[in-house]
Amino acid sequence: MDVKESMRNILDAESRAVANIPITDGYEQAVRLIVEQVKNRGGKLVTSGMGKCGQIADNIATTFSSTGIPAVFLHPSEAQHGDLGVLQPNDVMLLLSNSGRTDEIVALLELAQVLYPQLRIIVITGNDHSPLARRADICLWTGGAPEVCPLGLTPTTSTTAMTVMGDVLVVNTMLLTGFTKEEYAMRHHGGYLGKKSKK
Repeated sequence: MDVKESMRNILDAESRAVANIPITDGYEQAVRLIVEQVKNRGGKLVTSGMGKCGQIADNIATTFSSTGIPAVFLHPSEAQHGDLGVLQPNDVMLLLSNSGRTDEIVALLELAQVLYPQLRIIVITGNDHSPLARRADICLWTGGAPEVCPLGLTPTTSTTAMTVMGDVLVVNTMLLTGFTKEEYAMRHHGGYLGKKSKK
């Protein structure tokens, strides 16, 4: 096995997948929805996903929180045991599921909409014809590139795309709100970034 050749192939495949993420009006709609509901109406962004998608969703939530948009990660299984109570009427849900039919996320969406029927939903998925995509207010499609995993199963390319899509939402929300270095420093006190933001 030639690891360096494999690395070149993986980098090429994942780079192409990122470059081919469909650029749609959904991103502007999502950014404006987040700003309107969270910044202007005092809600928060609630992200969720299962497995690897959950890890990406958690990362997106923490990045949003550090850049002026209060956000929390809601574990879809724990939501069924009381954690659904974190939801409030002006919140926005950002749900991640590559298949668009993850049982726990579909169940979470159903429970959330029973609690607050007017709750706005953004979905990031690799299947834009899935149950979650159809029920979302805004669907952001990864493009559905195949995983680089030799089995075609392990979340690899899909989670790379979702991470980048989360970055697009965060950065454009910062631009729309005019988020400043001073505001960042007030939320990030420790470590290298804390020191750098205060200079």
